[in-house]
Amino acid sequence: MTGRIPLPYDFLPPVPRFELHSADLVDGATMPDAHVYGAGNRSPQLSWEGFPAGTRSFAVTCYDPDAPTGAGWWHWLAVDLPADTTELPRGAGSEDSGLPGGAFHVRNDFPGHRYDGAAPPPGPAHRYVFVVHALDVANLGVQRDTPAAQVGFALTAHALGRALLTVEYKSA
Repeated sequence: MTGRIPLPYDFLPPVPRFELHSADLVDGATMPDAHVYGAGNRSPQLSWEGFPAGTRSFAVTCYDPDAPTGAGWWHWLAVDLPADTTELPRGAGSEDSGLPGGAFHVRNDFPGHRYDGAAPPPGPAHRYVFVVHALDVANLGVQRDTPAAQVGFALTAHALGRALLTVEYKSA
């Protein structure tokens, strides 16, 4: 996207990509209000396939690289999803009970232990990057209040593959 900073995933060690789909989001399109913080604030339905052999768990994140912080803004960090998980239904990010197995939410930047949707300040549209991380460990070794940057470090260290879907949202 011309005139925008690159996505942070462009600078990480390369890993295979796999497919990420959503009944609620379209890659490159505008995020529907149902998934916006001041409106519906429900996590979108996500499903994935084609992840690398040897995947032992997944993590799902949503990150805004355009937030005026110098470090972006984490909207969602769900970790320790079992390796047989291939979908999260709409609203699964509301609380830990919506996640399979022993998966849980790590504190986001709002802060909350859940999905919190788009909430950009007035100005240009922000990008929201939903990522499913295929990992080589069953347990990422983080806690509910581990800082998001530290979770990102662990995700990079254990990544076998990544699937990305990016949407935009602009405050009215």
